[in-house]
Amino acid sequence: MTLLDARRGILATFAEVSARTGVAIGGELAVTRLGPPLEHELAHWFPADEVDTVAALYRELYAVHAVPVSEPMPDAVEAVAAVRREGGRVVVVTAKNERLARASLAVIGIEPDVVVGQRFADTKGDAIRDHGVGIFVGDHEGDMIGARAGGALAVGLTTGPHDAGTLTAAGADVVLGALADFPGWLADRVLETRLAALTERLRALGSVLVAFSGGADSAFLLAWAARTLGADAVVAATAVSASLPAGELTAARDFAERLGVRHVLPATDEQSRPGYRANGPDRCYFCKAELADTLGPLAAELGLGHVVTGTNADDAVAGFRPGIQAAAERGAATPLLDAGLTKRQVRAASRRLGLVTADKPAAACLASRIAYGIEVTPSRLARVERAETALRAALADAGLESRDLRVRDLGDRARIEVDARLAVTLAARPDLMAAVDGFGGVEVDPRGFRSGSMNELLP
Repeated sequence: MTLLDARRGILATFAEVSARTGVAIGGELAVTRLGPPLEHELAHWFPADEVDTVAALYRELYAVHAVPVSEPMPDAVEAVAAVRREGGRVVVVTAKNERLARASLAVIGIEPDVVVGQRFADTKGDAIRDHGVGIFVGDHEGDMIGARAGGALAVGLTTGPHDAGTLTAAGADVVLGALADFPGWLADRVLETRLAALTERLRALGSVLVAFSGGADSAFLLAWAARTLGADAVVAATAVSASLPAGELTAARDFAERLGVRHVLPATDEQSRPGYRANGPDRCYFCKAELADTLGPLAAELGLGHVVTGTNADDAVAGFRPGIQAAAERGAATPLLDAGLTKRQVRAASRRLGLVTADKPAAACLASRIAYGIEVTPSRLARVERAETALRAALADAGLESRDLRVRDLGDRARIEVDARLAVTLAARPDLMAAVDGFGGVEVDPRGFRSGSMNELLP
């Protein structure tokens, strides 16, 4: 009953089996002994030579009388969602018949990646091992035995027939009082594992020059690298060019100073690269190529072993990211990605460290505001920065601060993106929109802020 509460259907099925066979089965007693294979229970009521026949009848009736009335255990759906949120697969190993298990789970809205049926205790271990299960959750001592046999971390739940002492005695590494506790426990467990992997990765690199934009990812990487390797083995490098907002540079300088890490400000010249100025869909390739080509020699000059970027695990699956390719081609390392850390986990770990960047909104470079195909020039970048600064100030004065704000340069007009909840309000306030000047016209995107919205304009 870890995910599925089938007791009502089991009682109905046993009642029907009793009616068909003439044997009075104690259904209420039977449901107190759930966990072992069906045949174990039937052996209490039928001669050994009849068990297989009655089991076949039971399963036939179960599909009719039990599957449709299947109910989820409290928080089961949320627990499965938590596994997938952490990047895991859902593998169900059960004493129940596989076909019936799948059908029952489908009724309650759970679609596992794998279901292996008719396994109990030690025999669960083979399936757990074969499918690479790292954490196995169950409410029966047989589940703990199976987890141990399969080499998985055994997580016991006291929502079933056994208390914490029995589950621990059977091999539970962790005992939880309810599935409601599982998502938080899992998130902490996965984060700890990935932070340990990040520590090992940084130790292998030895010394690093961190490409430090001042955003949440690079800030966390800088802080963890300093914590792991020591401040003498870490330098922060913030590239200075027309595409970096002045406020970001100030914040980056203050952050590095608080960490006690050396902070260097190399100048980059993206404008010298025709591909960057042309502002095609691959613009970020040329920007990151300029950054990596600048930081590589600088790292060598400073006696540091590697250039590292704040690319995280979400970035690697976020679709079109030519900048990641450019940095990789030039040998930049990606410790956050290598450790599997997502943006959400970076923020959670940043909160643990008390970093001011833990909840900092995404802050892409100013060039990302200019529509593809429109040439990137210093004057356009400056116009966007002035517009965003002025609009933020106007919103703040009106008591309408927005967490995320972009002024998109569409050439002859500007398109404002703010938090979705403010979009309608802002569109009805021409006095606030007037803060965005220097464009032929100004409009508000009713869908609100969306990271990477310029990619929506691509064919």
